[in-house]
Amino acid sequence: MTGDRVERRHSHVPDFNDLFTREFPGLPGWRPGAAAHSIPVEVSSGTDAYVLRAELPGMDPEDFTITVDDNVITVSAEHSESEEDKEHSEFRYGSFRRTLQLPVTIPADDVDASYKDGILTIRVPMPEAKADTRRTIRVRRADDTGEGKS
Repeated sequence: MTGDRVERRHSHVPDFNDLFTREFPGLPGWRPGAAAHSIPVEVSSGTDAYVLRAELPGMDPEDFTITVDDNVITVSAEHSESEEDKEHSEFRYGSFRRTLQLPVTIPADDVDASYKDGILTIRVPMPEAKADTRRTIRVRRADDTGEGKS
């Protein structure tokens, strides 16, 4: 970090939402009316798993749908507004959605998700490394009986 500027690393995980939910220049905050709210996420990886953390305060675990397809994971949620009258509200209600592409195929059966203190945490185990399929084949000397000849 230099001075008061925060350095941000660029992710190697492409974000499909960036293609469709960017604000138009000169119209801050504009989004298509039917568009789902984007979910702020953090992605980290270690030796054994990718960890995706999504900021979704005020939700219940039953509000989430997480789908996995090959190397794409999608988190969606629905947050309904309460019926009480409000003088002012800056809370976000409606549909929330985020789709991320990981650099590996996601083993769908081993994905774990938990929700605590407004943070949805999804743990995607790293796939097992495939055995090296490259090998050296030893060439033997064919004997005089004709074995080993094509």
